[in-house]
Amino acid sequence: MTSPAARLDAGKDLPGRAAAAQRRVLAVLVAAQVLSGAGLAAGITVGALLAQEMLDSTRLSGVPSGLFTAGSAVAAVLVGRVSQRHGRRPGLAAGYAAGAVGSAGVIAAAVADSAPLLFLSLFVYGAGSATNLQARYAGADLADSRHRGRAVSTVLVATTLGGVVGPNLAAPTGAVAQALGMPRLAGPFLLAGAAYAAGALFLAVWLRPDPLLLAREIAASPKDPEGPAEGAADPPDTAAPPRHGLPLGAGIMGLAQLVMVAIMTMTPVHMHAHGHTTAASGLVISLHVAAMFLPSPLTGWLVDRVGRLWTACASGVVLLAAGLLAASAPPASLPLLAVALVLLGLGWNLGLISGTALITDSAALATRARTQGMVDVAIAVSGAVGGMASGFVVADAGYPVLAAVGGALALTLLPAVALAGRARSVPHGRA
Repeated sequence: MTSPAARLDAGKDLPGRAAAAQRRVLAVLVAAQVLSGAGLAAGITVGALLAQEMLDSTRLSGVPSGLFTAGSAVAAVLVGRVSQRHGRRPGLAAGYAAGAVGSAGVIAAAVADSAPLLFLSLFVYGAGSATNLQARYAGADLADSRHRGRAVSTVLVATTLGGVVGPNLAAPTGAVAQALGMPRLAGPFLLAGAAYAAGALFLAVWLRPDPLLLAREIAASPKDPEGPAEGAADPPDTAAPPRHGLPLGAGIMGLAQLVMVAIMTMTPVHMHAHGHTTAASGLVISLHVAAMFLPSPLTGWLVDRVGRLWTACASGVVLLAAGLLAASAPPASLPLLAVALVLLGLGWNLGLISGTALITDSAALATRARTQGMVDVAIAVSGAVGGMASGFVVADAGYPVLAAVGGALALTLLPAVALAGRARSVPHGRA
């Protein structure tokens, strides 16, 4: 039986273990995010076009985005529950594996020209999207509150490489698919399936120690009455956290997701209707995905230094600018559409990282993974609503109306955040 003194000595080593483990965890997550980013962006680029081609309907072209976003909602719950019980490693690996299965189903549906199989497979494919986002929480498990924005941003920025490369491979992978006797638009899902499968394998093998399980071990360890040694890394927070940030953080991320998914989903369809090629829409989406993740280090710094709430306000303003520019841009202007989609990605990034920091600040460690999974359900449902509604809005009123309404909705972030700040519902050091 271990004596209290021995347990205390072991506990003194945990902050040092946490610092070393955090470096390893971030390195593994970065590699996995590069792979998953390619899978995520490849499907986004052609999902709506594939449905439009199979169904011969613009009205239903937003359904794929809505379906894989709805699938990501279900996956967020399951990944969160598996992570809560067994740790981040099995939860994230299982989510990426499901994304690979969904990709294979989409390919089979395209070959068989089966719309029901396509819709079912897109639903399963959404697990990859949910897992890609859930990985950001794993990056924050071992980070202290002063550096959570930076930790989240490190994981998110890794998605940039795969996210930029994936859409630009739409045309080459389409040629590969045709050479294999498949429809051209099934090609990007070949890339998505391989990328998600590789990400699942990488995490299953290398994400050790598990960041969530180690964070719990640190929280349960005896505390050193003399405090940490000089120069030791700060351990993750173990005090009972406030609960006020949960609805605010969820609202910020949910609204940003709704606006981003709605406009992003219909942009390739809008471009295709006005004579742009698949390569052109792939370029615009790749720039959009880059803007979703590449600014993450700067956003993380803003969240940690300027504050969660100020960064959330910036999200609303940037999303408004994106919507107005997309609505007013001439359909033939590739540069203006690209700038609008870059702003759309940046606004989403500002909202996601500020909201994630608020959620992690406020979620109790004992139930953190489950709480984060439920929050991501709300985000996914918001995206599903935006994706499914976008096709109907464009069919009935046009793309400019969709973009303008989306921008106006984003502006409602400002009064919500202002009320939260006035009520001082977030502690001063995290506001």
